[in-house]
Amino acid sequence: MIKKLPKKERDPSILILDFGSQYSELIARRVREADVFSLVVSNFISIKEIQDINPKGIILSGGPNSVYEDNAPKCDAKVFNLGIPVLGICYGMQLMVKELGGTVTPASNKAEYGRAPINIDCESDLLSNVKDRSIMWMSHGDSINNLPKGFIKISHTENTMHAAISNKQKKLFGVQFHPEVIHSEFGMTVIKNFVYSISQCKADWTTETFLEETIPRIKQQVGNNKVLLALSGGVDSSTLAFLLNKAIGNRLTCMFIDQGFMRKGEPEFLMEFFDKKFHIKVEYINARERFTQKLNGITDPEEKRKIIGGEFIKVFEEESNRLGPFQYLAQGTLYPDVIESAGTNLDPKTGERIAVKIKSHHNVGGLPKDLQFKLVEPLRKLFKDEVRKLGKALGLPDEIIKRHPFPGPGLAIRILGEVSNEKLNCLRDADWIVRDEIKNAGLYNDIWQAFAVLLPVKTVGVMGDKRTYAWPIVLRCVSSEDGMTADWSRIPYETLERISNRIVNEVPQVNRVVFDITSKPPGTIEWE
Repeated sequence: MIKKLPKKERDPSILILDFGSQYSELIARRVREADVFSLVVSNFISIKEIQDINPKGIILSGGPNSVYEDNAPKCDAKVFNLGIPVLGICYGMQLMVKELGGTVTPASNKAEYGRAPINIDCESDLLSNVKDRSIMWMSHGDSINNLPKGFIKISHTENTMHAAISNKQKKLFGVQFHPEVIHSEFGMTVIKNFVYSISQCKADWTTETFLEETIPRIKQQVGNNKVLLALSGGVDSSTLAFLLNKAIGNRLTCMFIDQGFMRKGEPEFLMEFFDKKFHIKVEYINARERFTQKLNGITDPEEKRKIIGGEFIKVFEEESNRLGPFQYLAQGTLYPDVIESAGTNLDPKTGERIAVKIKSHHNVGGLPKDLQFKLVEPLRKLFKDEVRKLGKALGLPDEIIKRHPFPGPGLAIRILGEVSNEKLNCLRDADWIVRDEIKNAGLYNDIWQAFAVLLPVKTVGVMGDKRTYAWPIVLRCVSSEDGMTADWSRIPYETLERISNRIVNEVPQVNRVVFDITSKPPGTIEWE
């Protein structure tokens, strides 16, 4: 008998056609900040698929190409005749112009990058309440020479004749700037104008409506079957554990695999928090010695990751067989993961996705093929900030919701070179001091990540009139919105001094603390 499929998920009100822009996800996030559901889709989406979704508005993203290049990405030109409002951003605007009979050429004066004041030429629905001469973010080397029939220019800049255009009758609009980036002063106003006034969307994408729609869907999907969740203690898996517990109660089993690379006190904290405080069933798997032995003599960071990932699969397989059987595997897959991987593997009988890998933050290559779980991924349409809001609504405390990201391989990749128990204990103590002082200074929630790194060299020091030869600790503190780019955090000297003094006084194996002031790019947040 074929199992009845879960109730169809809600369709997005705004579709974002992606032409390769680095900002496509950001456009979706900005629309959702207006409490309107949006999704990023391929530019190859068919007209029939669009009609089946029936969005209230469509946004064409920017992109790195020029519309007049051979093989430049396009969409079906019928999208402009559906009667659905369309907003083209940068490349998206240029593509609209070209497809409808206008012309686009390389900028005759010069390319325009960065901040530029826009001059508003006439009133329009798109630029309503946008201040004249306000700053918008430009990033383009091409410009529009001639507009298609029915379009008018509604703003310009010093170097761009057509900074924004409008065909009000056909509900087609375009902007040469990027309203989605924070540098655009009235960018959100432009987006809200398109979403609310032009597309007539309702602000109904909220945490409350998500819960109202998702909990019944989980119940319907899972039925009376059991669900297994690999719990890491991060925001995603913790929020998912609370959500599933609310939906299916004791049919959920969480598995926490302690591979020995967690931060100080975290395994004990997680078991106390989930199992004892909130009575969410967690199976604690102590695999510390097993993982540490596998890393003996290993210094290459990628090899470390592969070994840890491979061993995680083996432990997961053994323990799931022991605890099971389980019909479903819950994963904290988020929307950026879906956009990046985009592929699905469907069960031919039910149409549900079959698990082929554990969430990427575990750095796991894939589950054995004989473990045929079906996936429960209720967070797969959410961004990270939305997951935090959901966690708060479900009752997770700030110590979980606002905790800093932590890599799947843990401290093993914050110890450069070979990993040993001595180094792990040293780094745990130093890392705890870093986070403790950052919290004491009231800086924890202003920083994306703050942590310690142990270098595989020893430096000379003088402590108690004696010459020492000990490890240095690197302090890494970065500020970021999404981890894709990051800047080093400007920590007050007094806080840095306290961190350094405490580490060299309280951690015997350390005699030097240094502060990493490299941004990303060119560096990365983690050292390995």
